[in-house]
Amino acid sequence: MSKLYLAGTFDTKSEELDYLAVLLRRGVLPVVTVDLSTRPETDKADVSARDVAACHPKGADYVLDGSDRGHAVHAMGEAFARFCSTRQKDISAIIGIGGGGGSAMVCEGLRALPYGLPKILVSTLASGDMAPYIGSSDTIVIPSVTDLAGLNRLSRNILHNAAQALLGMTASPYLRPIVEKPSLGLSMFGVTTPCVTQITAQMKQDYDCVVFHATGTGGRTLESLLDSGYLCGVMDMTLTEIADELLGGVLPSGAARLDAVARARKPWVGAPGAVDMVNFWAPETVPERFADRQFYNHNANVTLMRTTPDENAQIGAWIAAKLNKCRGPVTLLIPEGGVSALDIKDGPFHHPEASAALFDTLEAKLKQTAQRKLIRLPHHINDPAFPAAAVDAFQSLQQDH
Repeated sequence: MSKLYLAGTFDTKSEELDYLAVLLRRGVLPVVTVDLSTRPETDKADVSARDVAACHPKGADYVLDGSDRGHAVHAMGEAFARFCSTRQKDISAIIGIGGGGGSAMVCEGLRALPYGLPKILVSTLASGDMAPYIGSSDTIVIPSVTDLAGLNRLSRNILHNAAQALLGMTASPYLRPIVEKPSLGLSMFGVTTPCVTQITAQMKQDYDCVVFHATGTGGRTLESLLDSGYLCGVMDMTLTEIADELLGGVLPSGAARLDAVARARKPWVGAPGAVDMVNFWAPETVPERFADRQFYNHNANVTLMRTTPDENAQIGAWIAAKLNKCRGPVTLLIPEGGVSALDIKDGPFHHPEASAALFDTLEAKLKQTAQRKLIRLPHHINDPAFPAAAVDAFQSLQQDH
């Protein structure tokens, strides 16, 4: 029988962890407590800190050498990630608690676990930016509200709710169908939604269409699932995260975008959807260096900046360089009528010179082969003819793969 896992630093958070353990043991699954302490060891958990630290490639003494807390926290996080990876089949669900260091260590382990497995973090940092901690994982983060420095009537309530949430998830677990369609990954933004919606309508009979919002995290998650073998292929119609990565927007792809495509060698059909824009938050957050640029207020909290011809050439060269590393079947489609709902005749981002710089650079820089192709189409990305062509291209690659 798989178990519930409870992780944290028993040297500083034993009162809260013991309280959670009592609550979790009211469920039907056994509970395993895991100590992530980096200071003098305790014997309060089922799995000691030294046992976790021993999972580090350099051994327990490397983690617990006592020379530097920052080193110990980082190394214990790495060890806990390996610990969780090796125990995946034994973990039915997991909950961890922590402040800054504890949250970092717990999240290393949670990120190593598969999507769909219930994971909860109760953290003192939850009201801030948790992206560096949870990454693209499906971790549920609950604010601790008070510091985790001993129980009080508010912290008992928060921890009780967290425990009940985990028990609820395990009481009625998701059951996958016996027969499933292969999963197809797609990238989408509001300004490419008509294109992707039409693709999913045409593909859903044969594929389980998994659509990712191109917000940086979305692209990274798509590629993580491609790396894991979860996806049979990708229709990457929205590469706007690359514009943010190169030009300082708030939804960056990360430097590794498209690397998983090269590694997986699965069929990939893509388009430079929404690279006509760089994303910022409210207008007052736009860096001063962009003060003279063209903007569009998507809503009160999102400001879009039109990319220039030089920036489009930079984006095109970056995409081509990444795709040139791919040895699997790759087709890049160019929507000559525009790359987003704003980039259309009489639209706010219509800029023929910028589009030409993007398209011509892609065509000049992409090294075409029998497996790697570029096709220019005289359609806007959201015109029905363009998604229809994308579907045809993917089906052709899938047949040949």
